Amino acid sequence: MTHPAQSTDRPADTTLAGLRDSGHELGSLKQEIRANLLAALAAGEDPWPGLHGFADTVIPQVERALLAGHDIVLLGERGQGKTRLLRTLVGLLDEWTPVIAGSELGEHPYAPVTPTSVRRAGELGDDLPVTWRHRSQRYAEKLATPDTSVADLIGDVDPVKVAEGRSLGDPETIHFGLIPRSHRGIVAINELPDLAERIQVAMLNVMEERDIQIRGYILRLDLDVLVVASANPEDYTNRGRIITPLKDRFGAEIRTHYPVVLEDEVAVIAQEADLVATVPEHLVEILARFTRSLRESGAVDQRSGVSARFSIAGAETVAAAALHRATTQAEPHAVARVVDLEPAVDVLGGKVEFESGEEGREREILDHLLRRATADTVRHRLGGIDLGLLVEALEGGSSVTTGEQVTALDVLAGLPVLGESDVYDQVMDRLGATNDGERASAIELALEGLYLARKVSKESTETGEKLYG
Repeated sequence: MTHPAQSTDRPADTTLAGLRDSGHELGSLKQEIRANLLAALAAGEDPWPGLHGFADTVIPQVERALLAGHDIVLLGERGQGKTRLLRTLVGLLDEWTPVIAGSELGEHPYAPVTPTSVRRAGELGDDLPVTWRHRSQRYAEKLATPDTSVADLIGDVDPVKVAEGRSLGDPETIHFGLIPRSHRGIVAINELPDLAERIQVAMLNVMEERDIQIRGYILRLDLDVLVVASANPEDYTNRGRIITPLKDRFGAEIRTHYPVVLEDEVAVIAQEADLVATVPEHLVEILARFTRSLRESGAVDQRSGVSARFSIAGAETVAAAALHRATTQAEPHAVARVVDLEPAVDVLGGKVEFESGEEGREREILDHLLRRATADTVRHRLGGIDLGLLVEALEGGSSVTTGEQVTALDVLAGLPVLGESDVYDQVMDRLGATNDGERASAIELALEGLYLARKVSKESTETGEKLYG
């Protein structure tokens, strides 16, 4: 999990008296978030770094919910950036906040809430020790699973504390769960409908009355916590549902979505993919168009969705193929080419759920949509370049060989001579190719475009190579 970087200017530890003398004032968590959000907006800063495609839809709704002080549930299909959005909320907290040193729930020195801290504050008075907590420590995240218990989220009686001699009726025997421990912070619950209904019931008091009930204890803690959650709408019928009373306690229910425009899809891949080799922009665009075509296809189960992880994994796979070729063939530059896309589909196919009537046609559908994405990218990237001389050369008997283990130099060396024509240079310049690997990748895109336009043929040899001719 990534959080904003922790600065080195941590305030010095002090006492309650020292904190008061410094002029520090206590505000609620939601007031703190509201103030920091308004300050960022007023300064023209982006409070949501790394989020693409939500600027005009989801983000305004989230900002209004935070300004209103509402708990939030995000509804959306898998891979739409719900968890990333929730984690970005950390940046709206103060970098450092004072807490009672040694307190179990990280309580503010001005407002202790647990019996233990209240007793210590009464005994020590102005000498109550104060330390500082970074905002990264004020965000807790829980993946809801069917085996999650009330003890995990709310708390339970701690048998060790009972064994130490405390009475069962003593509230100090309670071991607090994740939500109370997130006091003065944010608690995020991913896949909320996966929680058993009885566990969701246990959250009702926390969400509304801000107290907790554990095995007959009614311990009124003035909890100051922002509860956020994510859910897939289909989970309401497939694995579980958010019970109506809990759903009613969330002040804002916000629908997320996949990137609406191609540029945002490309930006997500470029940002998230961990690439071990160069993947030219035109290949990233093909993968983005491929993913978008899958989301629009009637053959794909759209209730499940096609995650952004599909295109990210695709970029990482073609990069790995390029690195493998460069290593085995001693190439100086590991650069992905069009020939690396097809085997990547073999790996990615399992990430897509098809409609039941398409059984047996899955690979055919994937290949068709990949070809369409490639053709659209060729038109977008190479439109206006006259490749007629290259077509004539191939019709005249020339051929170009490529393949997963064919080096970039071999691809370039096999290109037919076109006299004084600069068509190759036009293609390479249009795609920004600067080394042999990128040049070969650019030429392959042009050749694949000609093949998809049915101007040249492409055959597979017995050794797995591709022959354009």
